[in-house]
Amino acid sequence: MLSRNTGLFVFFVALSALWPLSTARADQPFQRFLPLLIDLNGWQGKKPEGMSMQMSDTNMTTATRDYERGSAQVHASVLIGQGATGAIPPIQGGMNLQTSEGHVISATMHGMPVLKNYNIPEKSGSLIVSLSKDALFSVTFEGITEDEALALAEKFDWKALQVAAQIK
Repeated sequence: MLSRNTGLFVFFVALSALWPLSTARADQPFQRFLPLLIDLNGWQGKKPEGMSMQMSDTNMTTATRDYERGSAQVHASVLIGQGATGAIPPIQGGMNLQTSEGHVISATMHGMPVLKNYNIPEKSGSLIVSLSKDALFSVTFEGITEDEALALAEKFDWKALQVAAQIK
């Protein structure tokens, strides 16, 4: 015969098995970014993924999506937390480095500070957008020109990413 406590335990285990998993995962902070990692026309996009970590002294959230077109690749990601905080100063610092191999340039696009990096021989680089003091959106790429990469990055809704990053 089962004790009352064992019976309650079995009841709650059975109830949790019936509870929809999507409801439990919907509470994760990274979930709000996944719909904003859109399909890119002409590119094969993998499933968007995310991770949220909360600890006593720090929080971190990431959401990512990879895209392929032949040998070309694009990686879009959102980062919130300490990792982003450390990356923001170079974006806002007015960096301007140009060589025959490429460049690293801070600028403003759509009213937001950005850092553009491009390696000419490798046809690779990144665009990092400062969404807030502790949030950024980045697009890294290889196998395409900088102009094409910037055009792809602009297809994402930066303002919506910025709003989603402010939700605590």
